[in-house]
Amino acid sequence: MNTDELTNALLASYHREGGINHLQGRTLPSREAIIDIVRDIEALLFPGYFREEYLSTGNLRYLTGSRLAHAFDSLVAEVEKNLHFDHGHENGKHNDDMHEQACATVEYLFQSLPSIRAMLSTDVDALLNGDPAARSREEIILGYPGLRAITVHRIAHFLWTHDVRLIARMMAEYIHSRTGIDIHPGAQIGKHFYIDHGTGVVIGETTVIGEHVKIYQGVSLGALSVKKQLIGKRRHPTIEDRVTIYAGATILGGDTVIGHDSVIGGNVWLVKSVPPHSVVTSEPRMHVSNAHEREAGWHYVI
Repeated sequence: MNTDELTNALLASYHREGGINHLQGRTLPSREAIIDIVRDIEALLFPGYFREEYLSTGNLRYLTGSRLAHAFDSLVAEVEKNLHFDHGHENGKHNDDMHEQACATVEYLFQSLPSIRAMLSTDVDALLNGDPAARSREEIILGYPGLRAITVHRIAHFLWTHDVRLIARMMAEYIHSRTGIDIHPGAQIGKHFYIDHGTGVVIGETTVIGEHVKIYQGVSLGALSVKKQLIGKRRHPTIEDRVTIYAGATILGGDTVIGHDSVIGGNVWLVKSVPPHSVVTSEPRMHVSNAHEREAGWHYVI
C-alpha cells in the first residue's frame, strides 16, 4: 500500500467535498462520551440495574454522588462543545460564557432527574399493567426496548428544549441504533407511555402524545411532506389521551388529531383527524359486535 498516494487522494477529496469536513473549528461532541453519559444517567435513574457495583443503603449516597459528579463534568464538557458549534463567538459570547451556560443547563437537567424518574415510573407501570407477558418491573427495566427508548428520549427531550440540540440528536440516534425505535427528541410525550415490541416505531419532531397512550411495533407518526421550507412548523400528528395504535399503522400530518380514547387498527394509513372514541380499521370492514361499544359511541372508519 502506497500511503503517500492514498494520503494525497484523501487530501484532494477533503478539498473537493469540503461540506463534510470539520476543519479549523472547535472539537465537536464525542459520540463515545455521549454514550457513556447516557449509561451513567440510566444508572442514576434506575439504581442497581445497569452497573456492576453492589448497591445498598450504606453505600448508595456515596455511589450516587460519585456518579453524579462524573456525569456532570462529562456532560458539561460535551454541552460546551455543542454551544460552541451552535453559536461560536456570536453576540459577544466568550469561552467563559459558554462554560457557565453549559454548567447551568446540566445542573438544571440533573435537578430534573427526580421528576424524570417519576415520569418513568408511570411508563414502567403502563407496561406492567398493560402487557400480560410482563411479570415484573425488573423484567421491564432490564428487557423492554420500549422503556429504554422512552428513558433516553426523556433526557434528550430536556436537552432539545434547552437548545442543546446536537447532543439530543446524538442521544436519540444512539438509542435508535440499540432498540430500532426512532423518537425525535423534539417530540412531546406524556406520562404512562407504552411501546410494546417497538421495532420500526418512528415518532417525528413535532408529534404531541398525551397520557396513557399505547403504541405497537412498526407505527409511524410522520409528516405528509418533507419539504425543507416546513422547518419549524407543525408537521406531525397529535395523539390525545388513552389512544391505542396497533402494529404497522401510519398517521401523518400536522393537522391530524387522533381524539382521546380511540383505537387505530393495524396497517391503517391515516391523514385526517378522527373524533374521540373512534375505532379506525383497514379492510375488511369490521362491525360493532358489542353493545357496550355502541353505547360508548365508537365509530368504525375505513
